[in-house]
Amino acid sequence: MKVLTVVGIHHTGKTTIVEKVTEELRKRGYRVGSVKEIHFEDFAIDTEGTNTHRHKMAGSQLVTARGLYETDILFQEKLSMDRILKFYDHDYVILEGVTDIKVPKIISATTEEEVLERLDENTIAISGKISNRLKEFKGLPVINPIENTKELVDLIEEKVEDYIKEPYNIKLQIGERDIEMVPFVKNILVNVVLGLVKELKGYEEGKDIKIHLSVNRE
Repeated sequence: MKVLTVVGIHHTGKTTIVEKVTEELRKRGYRVGSVKEIHFEDFAIDTEGTNTHRHKMAGSQLVTARGLYETDILFQEKLSMDRILKFYDHDYVILEGVTDIKVPKIISATTEEEVLERLDENTIAISGKISNRLKEFKGLPVINPIENTKELVDLIEEKVEDYIKEPYNIKLQIGERDIEMVPFVKNILVNVVLGLVKELKGYEEGKDIKIHLSVNRE
């Protein structure tokens, strides 16, 4: 399974890129899945008053709604991308707006500043509205998703390899701010935490480990 992500701010053309790439990959015979990151805090598919919402409020931790043509599984938590991807067995999975995973990335942008804010070693191309006036930026191709869809998908076929997840996903926050860590620091934290926790009664292989450290200000 090959995984890529399309990132950028609102109204730069992310969904158009996902739409056009999906259509072209399907034309080429690939099975395609997708994930859309929703950034609105109040977002919820389930609404108050529905039977499934009543299940949730009663304490059900996993609610499934099965209809004639659709099945919706409603988890009561935000799942990690690795856990979400376990539900997919497609040739390609296209992520929109997902930034907490290391996979090949297409930046959707209107300005050069927007590109620079998101540019890293995982970037394979730039697209979106900026492609109406640029063809190249910092050595990377800038490709119009509507006029040059085939060129963009050719690049995806060339650059996106099979997804191999990291054995451990670690996240550090101070207050409400995410702290970026280089691989060396991540490895140190993982090794220290695992080394200690594995000696504790109740440790289970494969289970998530959560540590919350509060600073006493008194």
